[in-house]
Amino acid sequence: MNGVEYLIGGQKVESVPLPVYSEEAIFFLSDLSHVLLHDPVCRAYPDVMSFAFWCRKGNLQRLQGDCTDKGSRLGRGLAFHVAPSNVPVNFAFSFAFSLLAGNGNIVRAPSKPFPQVERICNAIKEILPHHPEVEKRTAFMRYPVNQEITKAFCAEADARLIWGGDETVQAVRGCPVKPKCVDIVFADRYSLCVLDGNSILQADEKTLQKLAEGFYNDTYLMDQNACSSPHLVLWTTGTETARERFWEAVAEYAARYDLQGMTVVDKFTQMCQDAVDCPEVQKVLRQGGNLLYRAELSSLPENIGAGLRGRGGYFYEADLNTLEGLCPIVNEKYQTLTYFGVEAEKLQEMVMKNCLRGIDRIVPVGKAMDIGIVWDGYDIIGILSRIIQTA
Repeated sequence: MNGVEYLIGGQKVESVPLPVYSEEAIFFLSDLSHVLLHDPVCRAYPDVMSFAFWCRKGNLQRLQGDCTDKGSRLGRGLAFHVAPSNVPVNFAFSFAFSLLAGNGNIVRAPSKPFPQVERICNAIKEILPHHPEVEKRTAFMRYPVNQEITKAFCAEADARLIWGGDETVQAVRGCPVKPKCVDIVFADRYSLCVLDGNSILQADEKTLQKLAEGFYNDTYLMDQNACSSPHLVLWTTGTETARERFWEAVAEYAARYDLQGMTVVDKFTQMCQDAVDCPEVQKVLRQGGNLLYRAELSSLPENIGAGLRGRGGYFYEADLNTLEGLCPIVNEKYQTLTYFGVEAEKLQEMVMKNCLRGIDRIVPVGKAMDIGIVWDGYDIIGILSRIIQTA
């Protein structure tokens, strides 16, 4: 197809489905894990290492064991993936999920020249010849924005996995598909963190350092671009002392962050914009030079998820007198809530009791980026496969 650069495979991709958690898929992904984990270059990329660790045979067999109806499920056929442009490794997870669900896959990789994409694609190319059933069901490619090309791929798809901003999602969903084609849409989302100040005051230095590292991994590693990266930090208890102790530890750990000049400009611009457009911002504090900005809010604007977003270490924070104080601001945009010093069960109860339209994940600080087969509230394997029912 003109305008398409194939990184792996070609136009002809097998659409005959496999059973979910097939041996072919598990063996292929475990081999891929081995290659990536033993690649010294990949060790510089925590996101690649996380993907490789997830693909370990032991983890995949655990997931296989947890699937109670795997003996009666087949893939849907051919899945078309539109990967996000701002998160390097999600294209690989998207592929792995669909492969485990029993599908052939055409993956549009990120257009940006991420080194992580190159390393993962090189590893896949290295092992594919040893896995012929997976090889004939696999293609990775790139192409510039072109609705006609997207329409051609969509027309062949039995399932679509669409990652991206709202405009990207709307453009792809507007392409005609087969009547039974299913969509899983990973659209723009907003995430937050809830911290208990008393727990931070009581934490020993080792615990505090681990907390700072986890918060850094949740936010700075992806420049806060990931949908699961917190922008808003809410404090349930504690004093200014607790805040300072936490943020000082974060700023110290963030010294390793590769702060680009453009990010510095973006953060300063955001601060100026907040001063003009957001009356709830009382003051903005800087720590570690330009590494960390903290915009203190007097209250929570109802549209906070629409406009108050940081990048590269720009956070909003506010007091939260009760967990129910979250309810007025939570809408369908909210994805992940990370926590420290607060019981996960109480957070889940708050979401369920108030029937909130958002917050699909509640995980400890440091786990925001841990993607899995349940994501954005979707059972991905279940949606991408079909049940063969008997009576």
